[in-house]
Amino acid sequence: MYFKEFDIRWSDLDANRHLANSAYINFMSHTRMGFLIENGFTQQQLAKHNIGPVVFYEHMYYFKEAFPGKPVKVSLEIAGLSEDGMFFEFVHNFYDIHGKNFASCEMMGAWIDLKTRQLIGLPNEFNTAIAKAPKSENFKILSKEDTRRFGKKPENLQ
Repeated sequence: MYFKEFDIRWSDLDANRHLANSAYINFMSHTRMGFLIENGFTQQQLAKHNIGPVVFYEHMYYFKEAFPGKPVKVSLEIAGLSEDGMFFEFVHNFYDIHGKNFASCEMMGAWIDLKTRQLIGLPNEFNTAIAKAPKSENFKILSKEDTRRFGKKPENLQ
């Protein structure tokens, strides 16, 4: 499992003086980018291939409040990946200083070609690297249908 540790800063708090929803999102994003960079997905390499990640959804589950004063750890595991690497699903868990899990998130996304604005499979070097990532116990090979299981496509609004 991959981990990143964070201090809860004053700017990470909401009006209730606990960790704000936006801070959870930022901590997860920072954890994902740290993992990707450590596995060769640097800004330079992404620019070379003209690709970038796009988020489809993030589903948060909160179990207990988190407050400033003690660091928290955020984990990353891959819960799903399409064979060509186009689609990915990450699971993040949040742990307090005692290792108690206080929140969890399922996140799904894909890679986009920044010129055509179309979804794209990963180049082989990236696909090989991400395939070696720590996987959740429920890991599955993703299909396009797996990315459409939530929500409803908007109808023509006039």
